[in-house]
Formats: sequence, C-alpha cells, structure tokens
Amino acid sequence: MILIYNEVTDLCVTKQNLNMGKFKAFILSTLLITGISATVVNNDRLYEISKNIEIFVNVYKELNANYVDDIDPNHLMKIGIDAMVGSLDPYTNYISEAEVESYRINTEGRYQGIGAVVKKVDDYATIIEPYQGSPVLEAGLKAGDQIVAVEGIPTKGRSTEEVTQLFRGVAGTFVNLTIRTPGEKDRKVSLERSEVSIPNVPYSGMVSDNVGYVSLTTFTPDATKNIEKSIKKLRRESDQLEGLILDLRNNGGGLLREAISISNLFIPKGKEIVSVKSKVRERDKSYKTLKEPLDLDIPVVVMINNRSASASEIVSGVLQDYDRAVIMGQRSYGKGLVQNTKDVGYNSKVKLTTSKYYIPSGRCIQSVDYLDGEPMDIPDELRSAFKTARGRKVLDGGGITPDVKLELRKDPEIIKALKEQFMIFKFVTEYVQKYPATDSIREIVFTEFEAFRQFLHKNDFNYQTMAEKTLSRLKEQGFEDDQASINNELEAIQRQIDKVKSTALDMHMERIIDEIETDIATRYHFQSGKTFQNLKNDEEILLAVDLVKDKARYSEILNLNR
Repeated sequence: MILIYNEVTDLCVTKQNLNMGKFKAFILSTLLITGISATVVNNDRLYEISKNIEIFVNVYKELNANYVDDIDPNHLMKIGIDAMVGSLDPYTNYISEAEVESYRINTEGRYQGIGAVVKKVDDYATIIEPYQGSPVLEAGLKAGDQIVAVEGIPTKGRSTEEVTQLFRGVAGTFVNLTIRTPGEKDRKVSLERSEVSIPNVPYSGMVSDNVGYVSLTTFTPDATKNIEKSIKKLRRESDQLEGLILDLRNNGGGLLREAISISNLFIPKGKEIVSVKSKVRERDKSYKTLKEPLDLDIPVVVMINNRSASASEIVSGVLQDYDRAVIMGQRSYGKGLVQNTKDVGYNSKVKLTTSKYYIPSGRCIQSVDYLDGEPMDIPDELRSAFKTARGRKVLDGGGITPDVKLELRKDPEIIKALKEQFMIFKFVTEYVQKYPATDSIREIVFTEFEAFRQFLHKNDFNYQTMAEKTLSRLKEQGFEDDQASINNELEAIQRQIDKVKSTALDMHMERIIDEIETDIATRYHFQSGKTFQNLKNDEEILLAVDLVKDKARYSEILNLNR
C-alpha cells in the first residue's frame, strides 16, 4: 500500500509533463505494476483504489478542459491533497515546496533567511520581532519597520506567506529590501541571508530567593543541553537552590529525543520514558533513559497550559508518572500521536501519523475525538484511570491533567481588539524611538498611559464586543409584533454597552500596561526581555514559587511521605 501511495503521489506531481490521456494511462499501468508486488493487498481494496484514482483523473480532466476560467494546477492539486489528509487527523499534512522552510523552522528551530517574525500590518509586511544576532538586526532594522518591496516587487496587499517566500533563500546570498520606518523616508537595504537559530531557552534566572526558573519554548536540537546549562548556572547563583520551575506553557513540542533526554535530567538511568505503538507491531519501540540524571532531589514544578503539546506532554507526563514533579496549570493539548515525514517528490513532503505515544503509567495522552481540528474536552468520567509510581490516580486521553489546576487567564475584549489592530505594537514603535534601550535586562516600568490614550484617540481606535455583534444580529432580524417597543429595549442595551466600553480602558489599565511593558522589553532585549518582563506579574509563577517553598504541601501532592 505504501508503495502504491508513493508512486501515485509522485505521478500526480509530474502530470503537467503529460497530456491527460497519457497521464490516465500511466496511473493505471503504475497501479497494475505495483499491484503485482502488493500481493498482500486485498483485491477488492486494490480495485477500489484504482477505480477512485481513475475517477479523480477524469474529474480533473473535465475541469481542466471545460471550466469557465483558467485553473492553476498547483493550487487545485494542493486543495485536493489537503482535503484528503485533512480528513484523517489534524497532524497529517501535505507540505508543499513553498511550505518546507516553515516546516523546518517548526521542527528544527532554524532556517535560512533574514531572521525575524513578519506579519501583515496596515496592508504591509512588517517586522514584528527580530531574532537576536539576525541579519535584520545587523542591517539596522527593527520591529515596526515595514517591508515595502523585496527585490523591487511591491509587498502592499500581499499575504505574509507570499512576502516571506520572496525574502527567504540560501545562506550567504543577498536580498534587497525597500524599508519604511515610521516618520522617515523609504530606504534601500541589502541583507545577507544566514542560518537563523531561534533560541529554545530564551530565559532562565531566579524568580525568588533560592527558586530558579527555566523557560523552554520548543524541543529543538540542544534543548536539553541548554536546560542543563541553565540549571547549573542557577546552582552557581544560589548555594541553596530550593526548587526549580520548568515553564512549558505554549510549548507545542518538537523532537522526541529532546523530550527523552530532558526527562533524563530528573529521572534515573534505565527508566522507561515513552513507548511508541502502531498497527505494525514490528515498528513498536520503547525508549529509556541512557545517562545518569542531573538531579534526583531538587523540587520541580512544571507549568503547562492548553497549548502545551506533544513533547511537552511527554516530559510533564513522565515526571508526573514517576512522581518527580508537581504539574501546575491547565490541562494540556492532548497530542499523543507520532508523525513521520516522507518525501513525495519536487521538494514536497507528507507528514503522516504512524503511531501513538504511551508514557510510563501505560496511559496515552492523545485526545480521542476532534471537532473542527481541535481536541474535544473529554469528561474525566470517560477517561481510563492509571497509577503513578506512588499510587496516585492519573487519567489517559485528552492530555495531561495538572496536579494543581489553575484557571486560564483570558484577555478582556478590549485587549483582544488592541492586539488584533496592532495598537499596542504601533504605540511602542513610536515610544522606543524616544527612549533608547538599556544595556542589560531590567524591569520595564511604563508610566505614560495618558499618552497611550491619546494615541488611541488619534488613530480612531474602536472595536465591537460580542454583545454588540449579538445586538446587531437582533436588529437585523426584525420583529413582527411590537417592533417599536423592542427597538427601545435594544437601544437601551446599546447605551449600556457603550457605557461599559467607555470605561473599559481604565478598567483594564493594569493589564494593558503589562502588555505595553512586555512589548517594550521585547524591543530592547528580544525573547529574553519578553520572558523576563512577563515574570513580573505572572500570577501562575508566583503560585509555583509558593508551592516550591511549601515543602509539606509539595510532599503531600506527590505522596512523598508514604
């Protein structure tokens, strides 16, 4: 079956070099030849495969010949392939040649390009966050600069993906950009592309007396090495390190080998970390720790949330199963599926699910069902129970449930609107032009909220709340009976909404100031500054510090006194 799939996929890519008649005949002959070697395949199944591929070819032939407008074959085929793999699970994906670089960034933490997060702001691709040591910074560019053109090609109106493809390329080559800095004339900049590495441990440090903190954003190469280095640095800073907070919030995962070796920092040698099981028994594997641990005794609190996935769930689940750490936060995402990537020709790939992860207690963290590509919240009573090493009850399916559950802090509607309209970002772009950066990371204190209020007024900031959207739908719907009375009621509701919106800025001033301070810190000190600043008012981290210092409660949660 795999042989059939790969050959047909390669054929679909090369169809542009054949007329439709030859294309159809070639597919059928390929299936027949492949079918000779695929003796294990049921004849009915092979017939269904060949029949449906013939139907697919005929549909494409009719569309190509008779559809009223010209059809882009690459675009049409991608839609078809995306729909096919999208019907399976959210992690089985087709990766076109144009998407390969983005895939490398997500899996390897490095790529060849200019070294910045770029988003579309006010119809232009805009530098949002440069990476430290990147070509962008070396050329004197900064967050807020608009990329007006790439190699003379205007970027206005183009999607972020389109612009990104224009400036990415091989390390050592040059790309010419036209840059617009707010308040200045457009200028030409020539950048030398380079291999860009995204830090996986952007910050580590002391968050309280004798309590260390390490942030891990992705499981890319050297993640274990960087965490180990950070912990050793924390030990040097504190002679009596009382505990460690490992922050895996918003960490979408990455390399399995890094998840295993990071677990090994706290778990004895020879212990099972994860097993991989598939429908082909010969592919099943079990992975154990191979080295002596870094520390078996230091209290550890692992922070997770609903965006902690895959490798993050392996590490947190393993430390929970061995009662080695207290897990704190919100239930994790629930991705316990293993993907392998296969080349399918012309620099394209298919990433497909081949097996599932099982952690030491025997549970699988995979969410059982999906709705619109998202894991469904499985009630605890429907999840199977397992036991940790010290007999604590844990559940499978639907991710890792924290030992200490915390409510997820949600953004108020005004903050969502400020972010979506890039108002804070634009304000900080002007702000940092007036105030130069400091040499070392330090806490940012923003005291010019009135200036921010005036900035919003000058830029005609407005937004629509969920209540307003609902009210608008009611007004459009209309009512046959007593329309005038109902309209009066609706207008009264609108006045109440307007009253609440008029006070929203002041009501959420503290949260908005936090966002402004974080953006300023990011401009001055990149990801390290962002993480450092976020720690200032992170209520979850403060709770984690309290737990580390409360030895009795920590031991009680993990059954350490048994």
